[in-house]
Amino acid sequence: MKRDHTPRGAAARKIAATVAGAGATVLTASFVIFAGLAAAPGDPVSQLLGAKATDEARANMRRRLGLDDPLLERYRHWLTEALHGDFGISLTSRQEVTDLVGPRLATTFLLVGMAALLVVVVGIGLGVVGGLSRRGRAVVSALVGLGIAVPGFVAANALIGVFAVDLGWFPTYGSGHGLLDRVWHLTLPAVALSIGYGAYVSQLTAAAVAEESEKEYVMTARGRGVPAGVVLRHHTLRNAAVPVLTASGLAVAGLVAGTVVVEQMFAVDGVGALLIRSISSKDHPVVTAVSLIIVVAFVVVTTLIDLLQVALDPRERATS
Repeated sequence: MKRDHTPRGAAARKIAATVAGAGATVLTASFVIFAGLAAAPGDPVSQLLGAKATDEARANMRRRLGLDDPLLERYRHWLTEALHGDFGISLTSRQEVTDLVGPRLATTFLLVGMAALLVVVVGIGLGVVGGLSRRGRAVVSALVGLGIAVPGFVAANALIGVFAVDLGWFPTYGSGHGLLDRVWHLTLPAVALSIGYGAYVSQLTAAAVAEESEKEYVMTARGRGVPAGVVLRHHTLRNAAVPVLTASGLAVAGLVAGTVVVEQMFAVDGVGALLIRSISSKDHPVVTAVSLIIVVAFVVVTTLIDLLQVALDPRERATS
């Protein structure tokens, strides 16, 4: 079959390769997670039956859970069931894993969505100011340095102390009920989650905008009397869009993993907090499912970034 060498064919090959790579990444990650938990110290059977259980009871429980089967056979069985939406039974609560994870996903996704909005709006906004204004550059650089240097748990404690305890503007813990109440409860966690990633986006945005602002075509447009707003929209920001998009996408992907710490700090009942509890109780089916959800979310976001780069940057299509 004759290969299509047109730009459209190159873009199609790039998209197909990106999607295939994402699928391979998820499959590999699922095996690594499954095998890692199987090799981890600690026995879920001991956690279930307690220290006083007899050897016979332990052996029967291991047989019931399929823990005596070879690793590859156990993984194949788990993967087949997972592809049909069945992630097994929680070892501690004896509930379906999907029933445990499902309600908490909405809370975590809302938290990530709020934090992502802050990262994109505030992060890019500060970055544009820092890239265009010499006076504002020092202030933005100081804010960026502070945001990158402060760990998430420190920011969370500071926000709780000032805005929840001292001022009483927001709740100190919990997820709330109903959309507006959830947004109110998740505001401080979203701010704490967004600080570091927002600083990262601001830093890269400022660098990209400053670099584009000094290029010859921008100087020429200014010299010809083109209005500053037109130069900014049609030249500076448009050509800085690809690195800014990449930085923003990676930040949003990182937010998914960052929820683990923030949800624990604010006692938010999301999948991050569920993961921490399940790790401590050796609840491997839940740990596997939640870990895989985090990986899938990260891969989906980074894959969308790659696809958008293909759409926005002709050089990406040319290398396909």
